[in-house]
Amino acid sequence: MRLSARVDYALRAAAELAAVADGTATGGRSRPVTAEQIARAQEIPPKFLESILLQLRRGGIVHAQRGPEGGYWLARPAAEISLAEVIRVIDGPLAHVRGQRPEQLGYQGAARSLQDVWIALRASEREILEQVSIADVAGGTLPGRVSELAADPRAWS
Repeated sequence: MRLSARVDYALRAAAELAAVADGTATGGRSRPVTAEQIARAQEIPPKFLESILLQLRRGGIVHAQRGPEGGYWLARPAAEISLAEVIRVIDGPLAHVRGQRPEQLGYQGAARSLQDVWIALRASEREILEQVSIADVAGGTLPGRVSELAADPRAWS
């Protein structure tokens, strides 16, 4: 699995917004957070972050307000926003092979089983990315299965 810098920054920005909201990871709107504050807290290039926040706003992940009291906040509680949703807003579908969805590929002969491998890979990604919420990340409390997988030393190499 390869994640773009845009996705990495979008997830980090969403986690930052969740953590700032009311001092918790609930995603409620307590006060808007400026792009500059997010960029500084997460060490994200500010201009790059602005375009990412625009995508997140268009995708319904964040709300924005202009002006001296302006900034960004999560559009819904952080517990209701999965990592998969953010990834899809930024980069589109989770798994593509040469720009196509795995079920649209046509493998022949000895390579026919590759399609099943790509579909299984996508299902595995979905299983993790859809069960982990922005609140989980911001709060440092990942679902048990995710923690188990991450604790396996083989996962780190």
